[in-house]
Amino acid sequence: MAESWQGSYDAGSQSDDSYRFERLHIEPIYDSFFCPLTKQVMRDPVTLENGQTFEREAIEKWFRECRESGRNLQCPLTLRELKSAELKPSIALRNTIEEWSARNEAAQLDMARKSLNSSSSEDDILLALEYVQQICKKSRSNKHIARNAGLLPMIIDMLKSSSRRVRCKSLDTLRIVVEDDSENKEILAEGDTVRSIVKFLSHEQSKEREEAVSLLYELSKSEALCEKIGSIPGAILMLVGMTSSKSDNVLTVENAERTLENLEKCESNVLQMAENGRLQALLTQILEGPPETKLSMANFLGNLVLDNDVKVLVAKSLGSSLINIMRSGNMQSREAALKALNQISSCEASAKVLIEAGILPSLVKDLFTVGPHQLPMRLKEVAATILANIVYSDYDFDSILVGPDHQTLVSEDIVHNLLHLISNTGPAIECKLLQVLVGLTGSPSTVLSVVAAIKSSGAIISLVQFIEAPQKELRVACIKLLQNLSPHVGQELADALRGTVGQLGSLIKVISENISITDEQAAAIGLLAELPERDLGLARQMLDEGAFQLVYSRVVKIRQGGTKGGRFVTPFLEGLVRVLERVTLVLADEQDAITLCRELNVAALFIELLQSNGLDNVQMSSAAALENLSQESKNLTRFPELPTPGVCASIFPCFSKQPTINGLCRLHRGTCSLRESFCLLEGQAVDKLVALLDHTNEKVVEAALAALSTLLDDGVDIEQGVLVLCEAEGVRPILDVLLEKRTENLRRRAVWVVERLLRSDEIAYEVSGDPNVSTALVDAFQHGDYRTRQIAERALKHVDRLPNFSGVFPSAG
Repeated sequence: MAESWQGSYDAGSQSDDSYRFERLHIEPIYDSFFCPLTKQVMRDPVTLENGQTFEREAIEKWFRECRESGRNLQCPLTLRELKSAELKPSIALRNTIEEWSARNEAAQLDMARKSLNSSSSEDDILLALEYVQQICKKSRSNKHIARNAGLLPMIIDMLKSSSRRVRCKSLDTLRIVVEDDSENKEILAEGDTVRSIVKFLSHEQSKEREEAVSLLYELSKSEALCEKIGSIPGAILMLVGMTSSKSDNVLTVENAERTLENLEKCESNVLQMAENGRLQALLTQILEGPPETKLSMANFLGNLVLDNDVKVLVAKSLGSSLINIMRSGNMQSREAALKALNQISSCEASAKVLIEAGILPSLVKDLFTVGPHQLPMRLKEVAATILANIVYSDYDFDSILVGPDHQTLVSEDIVHNLLHLISNTGPAIECKLLQVLVGLTGSPSTVLSVVAAIKSSGAIISLVQFIEAPQKELRVACIKLLQNLSPHVGQELADALRGTVGQLGSLIKVISENISITDEQAAAIGLLAELPERDLGLARQMLDEGAFQLVYSRVVKIRQGGTKGGRFVTPFLEGLVRVLERVTLVLADEQDAITLCRELNVAALFIELLQSNGLDNVQMSSAAALENLSQESKNLTRFPELPTPGVCASIFPCFSKQPTINGLCRLHRGTCSLRESFCLLEGQAVDKLVALLDHTNEKVVEAALAALSTLLDDGVDIEQGVLVLCEAEGVRPILDVLLEKRTENLRRRAVWVVERLLRSDEIAYEVSGDPNVSTALVDAFQHGDYRTRQIAERALKHVDRLPNFSGVFPSAG
């Protein structure tokens, strides 16, 4: 074919393909067919007054250039001046050319048909495709000729070619053939052709994707083909992805966008787009579509999984409309609106948008309304879920009116109604309503109002019972709520848990589950940690139920790296250490507590936990526990039994001599050990506590200083305690704590410890030369509370800043 075409090709023609096909011919071609200016076959020949014939467009351009240059009109061939610019159509020549072109094009199309097969060379196929493009661009009727010649199936087959150039050319040719031709589009809709075109969207070569998107855009102008394109798996997903592509060129991205806009004419495509993150069409249908479409689209939105950014967009676009449907729609519409609102309310930013759109009064009304217009319980559960989502946002809920008489979410009547629903509904809605209370009690601005309402309702005991619920989600919500309440109603909770019903045992069972640490376990241990520390009845029951042994084993396992739990490990460990600290608070009253601490060697564990860098609460609780244990050391130290003096020694004491006993604790003057008497000196804890005095958290510093102060307490050898602190290089850090004056509690504690240190003449002498310490003591003497001023007075006497006869305060121990 190429040879036959090339043989009749005019040697004087241009080499570019766009001109090449204009000059190819099967029948003989006459020179009169060519325009002298364009050197191409004329389509609209016109004749000048001198008889010369040109293409109308070309001679008009020539005349225009003559006028613009100021020259007289002249014939471009003879260059002789023309009297008139009149152009006479050469109808006979045009008809002759059209007849010749029709015969020539039919013959050339036939030759193209013969080249469009897998056995032809790549060049022949490309040449044939180019010719089809050129001929179809000439006129719409040529597209019919191409269709009738059976060229479309042949071009479609070329999509399977192993040549990328052929595939790209075929896609481009199909686009030209089907452009503005519905019948040709129908042919492409048959079989798997559209599927084959869609597959090109996933190709790595951007040129193939570009041609495929251009073709799909053209096809998408047909509503019938919109459904066909959307039905191909992955088609819409890939198109949506291309609209945000940074690797494709601008034209490809624009065509993908236009294609999707056309596909929106089909409802099923709109749903697919929404699933793939393109929601604008769905939102438009919900806002502007007919009632049936609004309902189906809202139902679909309620089942979508959305990113947080998308939730905010939907809330801003649809929030007010969905809330209005909640208020006034029929039950089907209200259900669809509630489900959609449930989906978009689970993000703090979108929840705030819904609050500002006025959702709270409608939700409260739906929850509490009874009678013919009330929601069925399954929809009340959805309303409760939305409310639970919303209260977790950081919003001032005590300022938003939700009912008559200036009621807010935390008004006593509203909270009482929530508690009533919790006690009289099923587990699913109970769980969501408990989560509402969890959210409200988690905010400092609303917790006190909710606590007051719960107290006035007497609901503590009924809430505690949910700890034993078989449904985990319900149980978790209950424990989290009680944890939030415990700082405010700790004694009431302790009284309820101490009962014989078994809720305390249920909490301990939750903590004991040997699985990856969960939010339920973290909340359960947090609840126990917040209960009153010195409740002997609670401590006794926890000892009886083995709670402390369990807590100890869980701490050890976490320290050994044998527990997984991600973000819950830290709060769980902090709660465990706080609960274990509790056993050290009842040592004076519970011999079993002392026995347990000895058996488990808890003092050693707390000393190890002092070095939990980054876990301030663990370090603080551990130091506090060591203070409690050390306070008990002087009572647990075993003093040696001295031999009975002889008769002479009893009559003449001057003849008696006290025996020397080695191995006694210099601090407690008896036999000490870390395990048996919890001695900090024997446990080598002093250095570790001193290191914490430089901590950035003042509460950790205060706990460490309190533990160190037991080395200087009444009942121990204070002089030796001072020496122990000197040896641990702890004096300077203690003085620094006094100088920093971070909190009043720290200053009070530091003044007490410094006064004890200054009883050492050597330290008093050194400190007397430090004006900063003297100034800090004077400041404490002038501005501290009564007890601090007393101690500061004594300290100032040690450094000779006050005379011993000052007598400002009466003496005190």
